[in-house]
Amino acid sequence: MTLPPVYLHALGMINALGDDTDSIAAALAASQSPGMGPMPMKRGDAFVGRVLAPLEIAPPAALERFDCRNNRLLLAALELIRPEIEAARERYGAGRIGVVLGTSTSGVGAAEAAFAHRTKAGSLPDGFDYRQMEIGTAAPFAAAALAVRGPAFTISTACTSSAKAFAAARRLLQLNLCDALVVGGVDTLCELTVQGFASLDSTSPARSNPMSRNRNGINVGEGAALFLMTRNESAVRLAGVGESSDAHHMSAPDPQGVGGEMALRAALADAGVTPGGIGYVNMHATATRKNDEMEARLMARVFTDGVPASGTKPLTGHLLGAAGATEIGFAWLTLARAGAPLPRHCWDGEADAALPALDLVESERRLPGATGTRYVMSNSFAFGGSNVSLILAD
Repeated sequence: MTLPPVYLHALGMINALGDDTDSIAAALAASQSPGMGPMPMKRGDAFVGRVLAPLEIAPPAALERFDCRNNRLLLAALELIRPEIEAARERYGAGRIGVVLGTSTSGVGAAEAAFAHRTKAGSLPDGFDYRQMEIGTAAPFAAAALAVRGPAFTISTACTSSAKAFAAARRLLQLNLCDALVVGGVDTLCELTVQGFASLDSTSPARSNPMSRNRNGINVGEGAALFLMTRNESAVRLAGVGESSDAHHMSAPDPQGVGGEMALRAALADAGVTPGGIGYVNMHATATRKNDEMEARLMARVFTDGVPASGTKPLTGHLLGAAGATEIGFAWLTLARAGAPLPRHCWDGEADAALPALDLVESERRLPGATGTRYVMSNSFAFGGSNVSLILAD
């Protein structure tokens, strides 16, 4: 049976680069990120990627109990594509539109503030509801805010959460369980996450430095990226999806990247394209010692003739549950916007001699002209051995 293709339409995105897709595209092209910088923490400062927009959109009255920074960030991204969502609801009906989101923090930041208030005042603050911190509430909250009634569920598989959301959403469309989906991810900064990575010696006190011999850890970030996905043809198609789970270790990747390679090759086979047909790869590139070692090795094995590649986390921070959606958003921009430059690889330029050499995008480069179908790839790897590769085509 031939499954129908699915397409990615409007993109709503907000992160440390900017508060809408246009400002993010401009900042990404300039490799300048106003939201990256130090953030005071209870146990020392951290270097993070923060959303600078005020997030003034509050939940409707019926959903007031879910009012937290994570859901306000979600609403801000939804607002950017609300006209397209409302047009889809008018065309298909609310019952045929679903929501699939990835997250890893949900409203944990709100819970931290509430517990601190209880320590000082002896009671939780007015307006706090424990459901704000439930990871699974993100997608149902968005569905209620949009007044859509299709399948709505949240995926939380650490750093592959929102990448896996695209795989799940595509299945819903191909099985004709929905006609349109809001798909993507959202995550917000909280001390639990930042201090958790710090306890693993995985955070950097300065901007992260992927693939460098001087790399020393991640910068945690926050953001949201949401697409409208349908079977209706548009400029960009979700051409390939590859998923694997190697379960090598709870928090360390398989050093050889065997599971990651399986995901990349599965995505290539699904898209019907050879490695030589990929024009650009957005790497996971966390700037931790072990992830970059693993990823460089598998990239060299899969792309034996090289491929333009970059890691964009120095410009956003590692968005964890929203990383996959954000980085496929950057890949989408290279196809959807004529003449858009490839995202540059931001680092100190000091290669690690122990890693295979990669074709890192360090100066202004673009995809070749559209003489045929062009393909770009985005890869995500997570704790527990979860691996996802996504391929877009025009």
